[in-house]
This record gives sequence, structure tokens and C-alpha cells, in this order.
Amino acid sequence: MTKTVIDSAATADATSPARAAFAEAAAGRTGALRAGFIGAGFMAAVHSRAARAARATLAGAAASSSASAEQAAALLGLERSYSSVNELLSDGDIDVVHICTPNTTHAPFALAALDAGKHVICEKPLATSVGDAAELARRAEASGLSATVPFVYRFHPMVREARARVLSGETGRLLSLTGGYLQDWLAEPLSDDWRVNAELGGPSRAFADIGSHLVDLLEFVTGDRIARLNATTRTVYGERSSNRDIATEDLVALVVEMRGGAVGTLLISQVALGRKNSLVLEISGTEESIRFDQERPDELWLGRRSGFRHLVRDPGLLSPDAARLSVVPAGHPMGYQDAFNSFVADSYSAAVAPDGARPEGLPTFADGLRAVRVTAAVLESAASGRWVEVTE
Repeated sequence: MTKTVIDSAATADATSPARAAFAEAAAGRTGALRAGFIGAGFMAAVHSRAARAARATLAGAAASSSASAEQAAALLGLERSYSSVNELLSDGDIDVVHICTPNTTHAPFALAALDAGKHVICEKPLATSVGDAAELARRAEASGLSATVPFVYRFHPMVREARARVLSGETGRLLSLTGGYLQDWLAEPLSDDWRVNAELGGPSRAFADIGSHLVDLLEFVTGDRIARLNATTRTVYGERSSNRDIATEDLVALVVEMRGGAVGTLLISQVALGRKNSLVLEISGTEESIRFDQERPDELWLGRRSGFRHLVRDPGLLSPDAARLSVVPAGHPMGYQDAFNSFVADSYSAAVAPDGARPEGLPTFADGLRAVRVTAAVLESAASGRWVEVTE
């Protein structure tokens, strides 16, 4: 069974022998990793920057065509391009594969990478069906390879601080939660993208794309799980510039009940004008409320009956796990790419660590499976109009 060698943020000592040994081993070996990339779009660029920051060797890319792979290699500063995914996976010198392709290709590419003995970082959704995601999680666990999914908002230091406060009991018993993930990049009728097409993006769009991030953030921070939910979806535009008869959703509203008894509401939209990447989570307990806003990632809003305050990121004042991810001093802003860099660095650390050890909070294929299960429950509830249990 996989074990964690960095303790939870609520109890860890930043200078503990276990943490120091893990960091030393990772620092000495991640630079030797050779990374390959499948895909040539925006996310491949984000992944490549994170891989470079983690001191891996950027070996090469495969894409939808040899020309696209050659262009990606030139733009991203990779050693070479590959004529096909099979050629990349057959390269025995590649240690870890980043999968940055359309959603419906994730499962077959990830399975092929595991079968080739590669560590895998696969974009979400891990798969577009529960069955495929469950098989990937099972195969990853059996392989002993590092297999992770970039739920990168976990890697904002102030998210770890929020988690530490909840797990240490500072918030008291959790009562309610509200959350939203709002974007506007598909808000106009002619706005279009491959994700709109179910053959490439899968049966869910807004929820699988960004709602999965919100739910992962909620369950990670609270240490609790959604027990059941009731969802409504809307497809605002049935036709766009290139796609017709669109079935995937533009927005989702849902009510959730947590296993621990808390209740909440979540809103996800890709058609919310003026909202670029508004990911917000607020949790209310009997002792304290906590609010995290991804567009203001260096602070937390903390509320009590006596008033509220803003806790600003300062590594010297944070919980150990939050301080670990604070890679620049207080007052120097950190953002999305910093979080992504930390995620990839931790994924690489897990790849080189002995005995399947991994850093605290690393999202694995099991977490990817969880997101696919929640997505399936959302679609089922929206279709039936009923409450749906989220199974394990």
C-alpha cells in the first residue's frame, strides 16, 4: 500500500527527519528524470514549464501529427519530437509521461504509458467513464508507478493553510459551505472549442473541466466527502461556430450533503460574463469561517462572531505544509504556475522516492477516479431530477 512520509499540515514538523530525508532524496534524483509530453497545446506548455522548474530533462513530444510535434518541440524547448505516441512510449530513456490531450484520449494513453513502465501525469478528467477511471486507478496502484492528476489548486499555500485549520479543529464542526467556479470564455454564442464536442471532451464539459477542481478542493480542504447531491445543468447555446446539436453543459448548479453532516451549494459556469477564473470556496464551522479566492491566492478570509480578518501568506506564520509550498518570501505574489510547479515537483518526488512514498496531498489516479464518480453522479441527478448517492 502507498504510504505518506510527509505528515498532514495539522501535525507535521517542517524540520522533521522524515521530511528532510524526503526532500534530500528528491533533490538528488528528480533532475535525472526525462519527461515526455503527449499533446501540443496550452496545457503542454504549462506542464513543460513545471517540468523545467523541477529540473527534469525535457526529452520530447508526440502530438496529433508529426508537424505539430515538431512545432511543440521547438516552442517548448524540447530535445526532439516523436512521430507517434507509440514511438515516444517505446523510448526507454523516458521516465515520466505528461498527457495533455483531449479528454477522451486520456484513458487509452494513460493505460499505454503505465503498460510501458512510465510514471504518468494525466490531465483531468482521468477518463470519461467511471469504468475506465476505475481500471486506471487499479492498474496504477498495482504497477507501483507514480500516477497523478493535476488538481493543482491544492498546491496554493493558503489552501494548505485552510486545510490545516480545518483538520486541527480551529473551525469547529463544519456546518455549511458555498463554492463557485465561474469563467466566461464560452459566454458568447460563437465561442467554440474542442471541449464542446462530446466525442473529444466527453459527456460532461463544465463540470468535468472546472467543477471537478471545485469538488476536489472542497473535499481536500474539509477532509470530508460528498455523500449525495442534487444537480441541475443547462446548455445555453445548442449551436456554436463549429459545433451543432451540443449536448454538453455550459453551467451546473448543485446542492450537496457531506458525510459529516454539512450542507452546501455549488455553482459552476463557463458562461459567466466578466469572470475569468473565479474559483471560490467558503466553509463555515461552529468556531470559524474560512474563504479562499483563487484570484487572490495569497490570503484567506477568516470570520468569527467578533469580526473578520485577512490572513496573508507569510511562510514564518503558516502551518508546515503551507510553508513548504511557499517558495518565495511574504509579499511576493504566487499564482497558478507556482502551484502547478509544486504539483509536478511532488509528482516527480513520488516517482523517485523508495517504497511508494509520496508527499502529503499529492492527487493520484484514485483522486482522479473520485472526480469521475462525482461527475457521473451530477449527470445522473440532472437527468433524473433526483438526489443521487456518490458511491466509492
